[in-house]
Amino acid sequence: MLDYHLRIEAEYEAIESALSALPDRPLSALSRLELAGVAALLHNFYNGIENVLKQVFLSKAFSIPQGESWHRDLLVSAVGKEILSKRLLDDLKRYLAFRHFFGHGYALNLIPERIQPLVRDAESVFVNFKAEIENAMC
Repeated sequence: MLDYHLRIEAEYEAIESALSALPDRPLSALSRLELAGVAALLHNFYNGIENVLKQVFLSKAFSIPQGESWHRDLLVSAVGKEILSKRLLDDLKRYLAFRHFFGHGYALNLIPERIQPLVRDAESVFVNFKAEIENAMC
């Protein structure tokens, strides 16, 4: 069990590093290259969330969803297993949708106004996520 906690803490550190690199100025003031960097940081943030969830599933001997929709199924399953709340699921779905868009689109087609709310809310989503994971691991 200790291994899972160490892996989760390592993911938390990586997520915090990504969040601390997000700009505190309007994204419309960034160059296209800087905006692509912000998008990569948001992508990394969400990947870290999924990695933590996978560690929680492994620690509880839950099977990790497979198949084409495993990213969505992981979130839904985490709610069903009372790891995450429905409210947090709704917040995380926005990042999942962005992850899908970023992974399958072109980084130079990013629209700052669509990304700004994700940047603005990332820290509070992460705080809530950590609290719910801590609760689930007790």
